[in-house]
Amino acid sequence: MKEKFNKPYNPKETEERIYQMWQDGGYFNPDTSIKEGYTKPDAKPFTIIMPPTNANGSLHAGHGLVMTIEDIMVRYKRMRGYRTLWLPGLDHAGFETQVVYEKKLEKEGRTRFDIEPKKLYEEILDFTLTNSSNIKSQIKKMGASCDWSREKFTLDEDVVKVVYGTFKKLSDDGLLYRGKRIVSWCSKHQTAFSDLEIKDEERVEPFYFLKYGPFVIGTSRPETKFGDKYVVMHPDDTRYSAYKHGQKIELEWINGPITATIIKDEAIDMAFGTGVMTITPWHDPVDFAIAERHGLDKEQVIDDHGKLLPIAGEFAGIHIKKARPLIIEKLQSKGLVDKVDEAYKHVVRTCYKCGTVIEPQIRSQWFVKMKPLADNVLEKIKAKDGINYIPEHYEKITIHWLENIMDWNISRQIVWGIPIPAKICTNCGSGFVDLENKMTTCPHKDADGVCGATLVKDNDTFDTWFSSSQWPFAALGFPNSEDFKNYYPTDVMETAGEIIFFWVTRMLMLGLYMTGKLPFSTVYLHGLVLDAKGQKMSKSKGNVINPLDLTEKYGTDAFRIGLIVGNTPGTSLALSENKISAYKNFANKLWNISRFILADTAGPAGDVKLEPISFDPHFKAWTEQDALRVKELHALAKEITKEMDEFKFYIVAEKMYHYAWHELADKIIEESKAILSGSDDVARLSRRQFLLLALITILKSLHPFMPFVTEEIWSALPMEKKIRLIAESWVA
Repeated sequence: MKEKFNKPYNPKETEERIYQMWQDGGYFNPDTSIKEGYTKPDAKPFTIIMPPTNANGSLHAGHGLVMTIEDIMVRYKRMRGYRTLWLPGLDHAGFETQVVYEKKLEKEGRTRFDIEPKKLYEEILDFTLTNSSNIKSQIKKMGASCDWSREKFTLDEDVVKVVYGTFKKLSDDGLLYRGKRIVSWCSKHQTAFSDLEIKDEERVEPFYFLKYGPFVIGTSRPETKFGDKYVVMHPDDTRYSAYKHGQKIELEWINGPITATIIKDEAIDMAFGTGVMTITPWHDPVDFAIAERHGLDKEQVIDDHGKLLPIAGEFAGIHIKKARPLIIEKLQSKGLVDKVDEAYKHVVRTCYKCGTVIEPQIRSQWFVKMKPLADNVLEKIKAKDGINYIPEHYEKITIHWLENIMDWNISRQIVWGIPIPAKICTNCGSGFVDLENKMTTCPHKDADGVCGATLVKDNDTFDTWFSSSQWPFAALGFPNSEDFKNYYPTDVMETAGEIIFFWVTRMLMLGLYMTGKLPFSTVYLHGLVLDAKGQKMSKSKGNVINPLDLTEKYGTDAFRIGLIVGNTPGTSLALSENKISAYKNFANKLWNISRFILADTAGPAGDVKLEPISFDPHFKAWTEQDALRVKELHALAKEITKEMDEFKFYIVAEKMYHYAWHELADKIIEESKAILSGSDDVARLSRRQFLLLALITILKSLHPFMPFVTEEIWSALPMEKKIRLIAESWVA
């Protein structure tokens, strides 16, 4: 023991060895834990399904926070005697991974559009598997005590089978349809997007007021106006009471005279502009909805590559960026520009990867009817039946989103992902779920009879969020595995607050729909990890913090507790290297505290020879002073246990830091030096037992936060029949 503490604590010599010891000892596996006697066979389960990490790069600071918070939960519950399962997973991450690979192709002078789809898929798979090995090693370096024997990948055969089963059930229950609807389209990446993949940018651009017959309309996108043949106004707008719904008017427009139709609709904001607008149903979701309500024609103006179609006449084939000023120039020459506001501030939706302006397009896609699924979850939330939100305000946010939910486009036009198991008719365009790949002719019936045309495979893949929204039950082997029976529903879903709509809420809906039970009872949402100045990290700013750089420099324990102290749920955290450095000093302080306590319990202290002593958990012969210390220590243990149960990890970490450094080291150990070198054997024995009790309490309570240094110190404690700290009982 003495030799261990003769030199400073060195994380580099400790962490890999200890992690391997934990893994080899089966401490992460609840089955082995029961078999070896660490956990009672009838122990209650505690389950977290790790949010699957994107297998396309390296861990970032946000991942470090996820791993730390979840590991704290799991280690705490393990020490409380629960049958804990933390199931790790990796995400194929569909579009995200394909974009990363496309950048690799660009450097090689290649493009995905020139590669045969099957070959491209195989290339990305090899790329992903190589990266996944790197990601897993990084997760281990964070100290994550997850059960690697149960590791899952979102493209595992059994996971895909579950996803296909959900797709089929949605179809059977009338909650799935294929239809032509507005989607968000990126002309560079050639795919539709979910809202999460869209970045809203505030821009200042010209706003044009154009003469449209007797009306003045406003637009920031004149390039869409070639197909505008409907002029819409509110039915209650007295300024336009002379015009009747359905009335035809003749007017001069961009490429000559047209016939326009008056449409009265309550969607119009009478206070905006002139209260009149023309609509382009193919390229605007609001316009599309108006056209749907009134059965209006929809005509495409801009193609999938962002270029104008023949409807634009002389401007056909020109990209909309270049065409805009040319179109305005022509309108001005015809006297159709009323005025221009050069400082129009508005929000533009862009691709979050390439910055391309999102172009709404009507496409045939697979959509899920969300309202019935949302209503089921709303009923549970409003009845306070089984969902606890941390922080609480996310419950109201979830309710608002569920009450205003729209149908979900689950089709993506990319190679990398789970293929949609469906066939499309070459004649009528109908789509059919075909899990067994047996359908060959279209069974669609209309007034003329059965279509009978040839069916072809749907080349689209599922939106990654569709498969990952089934992660809690799919990863556990739904519906018949023992793990699903033993560990579902899970206990906590911990993730970033920014994806509550796109992932968390969809997990609730699909989990309840497929299993009849909500997939988790607690939703814990953390904020962003920012740089030291409180700015969002980005490569362009050069302020990205690599967690592995910090763990290499200061140790994993310092990085972990540095992420937690001061980090309240749902709020963003400013992370600085100085903060991590300070907690390396704390790890060293724990080491030095232990060196003093264990040296004094086994050998000389001052001029007095002390016999070796073991910790006695039943010791009662306390001095009055130490009895008070024991009472305070027990009260602290009770406090932090309550706070751990309330997920107030930031408070517990700070309290134990304060107790170890300022109470134990600065006060108690300093006064102990005189007591231990004195002649009062009763006082010396009492103080030696208390110091051991205090050290044991600190090590146990800090283990979820700082697992490596606490485990290393624990191995030196003079205790009979002790087990590893990871499997020890909690402090209260």
